[in-house]
Amino acid sequence: MTTITPSVGAATALPTANAAPSDAEKLSGVAKQFEAIFLRQMLAAARKTNLGGEDNVFSSQGMDTFRQMQDDRFADIASETGAFGLGKMIQTHLAKFAKAANAAEAATAATPEVTGNGI
Repeated sequence: MTTITPSVGAATALPTANAAPSDAEKLSGVAKQFEAIFLRQMLAAARKTNLGGEDNVFSSQGMDTFRQMQDDRFADIASETGAFGLGKMIQTHLAKFAKAANAAEAATAATPEVTGNGI
């Protein structure tokens, strides 16, 4: 019986899908999601102005749905690429609070608990 040995290329380690994201990666993702939500709200408000009037040739339920989907996709792309920079500003601002919270947790963990049983 012959044994099969893996080739040199097969020994390359692949990134694991189960690797937990770091706090910075989580914060970045949340900031991008918030930016996308904000952009969706901004575009929806701009669409409500209805500058073309109600008698517009292109006004219909289908066109309204298409525009909403178009705005949603635009907001997703803009937040992923950082075109407006809101996500980066949010991430930077919240990172300061995360560092302060981590420092407070570390200080609390380092302080010994005082029990009130009097022994």
